[in-house]
Amino acid sequence: MAAGRALAALLAALLAASAQREAFFTISLHKADNTTVMIKLRPGLSPSCRIHVKNVIRSELKIKPGENVTFTFTCRTPEKYFIAEIQKNIDCISGLCPFGDVHLYPPGLPRLNRTYIWDVKASTKAGLELKFSTSWLRQIEPGETCPDSISYNINSCIDKATVNIGTFCRNGSVSRVKLLGGVVMSLHLPWHSPLTTSGFNIANRASIKRLCIIESILKAESSITLMSPNYPLGFPEDELMTWQFVIPPNMRASVFFHNYSLSNCERKEERVEYYIPGSPSNPEVFKLSDSQPANIAGSFNMSLQGCDQDAQNPGVLRLLFQVVVQHPQVDENVTHLVDLSKETNMTVTIHLEGWPSHVPLMSDPVCLICKDPRTCDRVLTLTSGAVYRISFLCKDLSRLRITAEKGIGCMDIRWCQGKIYSLSVPKTITQLPIQLHKFIWKLLATDLINVEITSPFLKLQQRVSEQRCNTSYSYRIVSAAPETKMNVGVFCPGGSIEKIQMRNNITISLETLGKGFTNESIPQDLQMSFVPHIKDECTFTVSPNPKAKVYLQTPNERYGLPPYVSVSWFIVVPSKQTARLGFSKDRMGLACETGRAYINIKEETPGAEEIVRREDELLPQPRNMHHNFWVNVSNCKPMDKTQLTLQFWVTFADKKIDLGIILAVVAGAGVLTAIGLTVYCVKKKKKKTQNPMVGVYNANVNTQVPGKKGLFRKGRQNNESHVYAVIDDAVVYGHLLKESNGSVAPEVDVYRPFDGPIGSLPPSPPPFSFRKDIKRSSNTEEEPLPLTDTDQDTYTFAHQKLGQSEDNGDANKKNKGDTSVPLLEKKEQDGLVE
Repeated sequence: MAAGRALAALLAALLAASAQREAFFTISLHKADNTTVMIKLRPGLSPSCRIHVKNVIRSELKIKPGENVTFTFTCRTPEKYFIAEIQKNIDCISGLCPFGDVHLYPPGLPRLNRTYIWDVKASTKAGLELKFSTSWLRQIEPGETCPDSISYNINSCIDKATVNIGTFCRNGSVSRVKLLGGVVMSLHLPWHSPLTTSGFNIANRASIKRLCIIESILKAESSITLMSPNYPLGFPEDELMTWQFVIPPNMRASVFFHNYSLSNCERKEERVEYYIPGSPSNPEVFKLSDSQPANIAGSFNMSLQGCDQDAQNPGVLRLLFQVVVQHPQVDENVTHLVDLSKETNMTVTIHLEGWPSHVPLMSDPVCLICKDPRTCDRVLTLTSGAVYRISFLCKDLSRLRITAEKGIGCMDIRWCQGKIYSLSVPKTITQLPIQLHKFIWKLLATDLINVEITSPFLKLQQRVSEQRCNTSYSYRIVSAAPETKMNVGVFCPGGSIEKIQMRNNITISLETLGKGFTNESIPQDLQMSFVPHIKDECTFTVSPNPKAKVYLQTPNERYGLPPYVSVSWFIVVPSKQTARLGFSKDRMGLACETGRAYINIKEETPGAEEIVRREDELLPQPRNMHHNFWVNVSNCKPMDKTQLTLQFWVTFADKKIDLGIILAVVAGAGVLTAIGLTVYCVKKKKKKTQNPMVGVYNANVNTQVPGKKGLFRKGRQNNESHVYAVIDDAVVYGHLLKESNGSVAPEVDVYRPFDGPIGSLPPSPPPFSFRKDIKRSSNTEEEPLPLTDTDQDTYTFAHQKLGQSEDNGDANKKNKGDTSVPLLEKKEQDGLVE
């Protein structure tokens, strides 16, 4: 059964092949039709299939007007090897033109790829019009193909010159093409196309006085692309052509030039002219380099005018442009104020997301930014020093972004030092309904001027793998030295870094990380200033949150620290806390070709030990730091495939009080208390068994001990040896007794400043056994009494305590000659002297 089915299939295939080989085609051409048919091999193919005509094998066949030819092919699939060209010549100069619909003639052609060519000769004083059916045409670039492989090509013939108007596919907006003089129209059909009509007709028109007019009808929101004739080879010299755009009055059209070039003109100027109904300045003239009109209401015309070109170096004028038609936007008449009048060296660019690396396709929905009602573009750049009122022609504003750039420079430190520059995004930008993509500050200075970046309140957090940013924006800082470009790192607000100092020109980019960035949602406090030359390439000042674990990393993480670059961190340690410093790996991980790489750690306190490690040594183990400290990393010239990338961390803990110290303090206090109690008890017992002694001090008595002259080398005017530290029990001064009349008795334990004559040696207190008043004349010098061993110590008196009364004043001055001791008697009566 199966064998029978296979045999039947084989017989069917043989019969089909035999039928294909024996199929005959007859083509009959009327002489009046002036049509020629040429069947020939595809270029580049070997003649493995032939044409059989009247027992003659041929590789091509030409059938002329008035001939009738029957033929067949020697292969089953002639469409793989042969093509057909059908050319009809139409003479509109010497005779009447066959105007009207153009038919595909002759019928009965074999199923081959075929090209129909209509060569119409006409006078330049007349015009021809090609009008297309309802499918209309869409122009394509050279080399582009149509989806259905059906294409039209239009050439204009003026005298002996031929100009390619363009190549078109079906299903577009081009409804008519008007030409000056003759035209060569071609229709290319694939072998399998069922098309039986040409899709256009020819009409006679008056002279159009220009190369051509292309009419395009756009009924709904759409975008079309058109090119100048002969694109990209060049528009004819000193020619003029026009595009007519028919657009409903309730729609808006915008023109964009995507690719153009200019020729070298000797006379005239290449330009584009617009005729816009209702415009007060028709025609509106633009250069090809200008932004073209946008937001045009209704139909308009656009013309391209060439010039007289330089014969030696003509150049090329060409143009590829786009026309976008869209409905008026809801916010079409809403303008947004962008005030850059007080800014300097600043640009603001509004663009589509992904610009400039991603160029939007011409088929993408259009978002336009307008700085006036007729000047709109996909990309709009505003410069500082002016005020703008912008609007948007865009259904989805979320596709738009803002990129701004500002330059700050310092060429002379005398004019810049001390001046603080705010690195905040101006409110005039953040208030726009567009998401900020990036704000770039370029900080430029000479070699001896450096940049200092501070964040005094928010502080900065360095982004590392263990420490991600969770804010709506971050800063990317790049040191842009000519010889060394170093990516310092990515930082976000809310960290521990208060200050960064860098030696080279700096680029700081604020990059948004989401849609929530506004001046109101998250404050900005980044500032910069210019400072004199610093030692290291980069210095960080870090003041961490005591409860946080801070990660810090060397710059240029991806490529490693550049050769011979030194970076430092100054870590602030709070007074009541201890910092713990540790490294994320145990070695630097590089080998040096030239020089050495070092890590230095040192606390900022006198006599602190400096910890130094080389690249071939183990990094320090985690250690406690009790004071502010420095971490410095200095690179060598690494060998190939090695790089210096280090990360370290810092944590904080409250300082712990040593238990031994506490015990020692308590024990010391106990001992002192016991001693104090013992002294108190001894004194009390002694005073109960002994009469109190009265010591009388006489300022006129010389109390110098023989042989003690060298004890004080300075005079009493230069020291405080006359000041007593302790008043023992009831000892009182003699000068107080002399000045007192006894009516007012000062406290026994109150110090009175010495106001007697001061000699070159300090006075010594009298011995305890001396109980009588000593009466000496101030003019008589006597030998002092010898001192016992216990009397040889020097005594001083401390000055009275704040708040104690001074002298009793006038009361004591009344009886200066009285030498009695009423003070002691009164105290004994009152029980004040024990």
